[in-house]
Amino acid sequence: MNPASLSVGQRVNALVKALNGAKRTNEALARCSNGEEMLDVLLDASAKLGLGLTRQQLANTPPIRDWVWWKNKEALLTIGDDKPRYQQDGGRGATDDAPRKRFLGLF
Repeated sequence: MNPASLSVGQRVNALVKALNGAKRTNEALARCSNGEEMLDVLLDASAKLGLGLTRQQLANTPPIRDWVWWKNKEALLTIGDDKPRYQQDGGRGATDDAPRKRFLGLF
């Protein structure tokens, strides 16, 4: 079967399955300092597997999209202070003592 004939989601899923147990690739991903470096590693892995995924397809397709956002410390959705959700709740992740903005919803 030709991997290029599969949908983008199917090719991304094939890449994710191939990464399971790929020690060197996973170590390279762990060493990446940001999402762009991760995309470089994943593009190389995609090329070696013949999946033909582009940077944009990887950056926009879950779960790779979510990995890149997490590596960049960008939450999928923030409300309020433009901080990742784990930092908005205060406690362990909070780094500053500035007063928080309050969301006054329509409820």
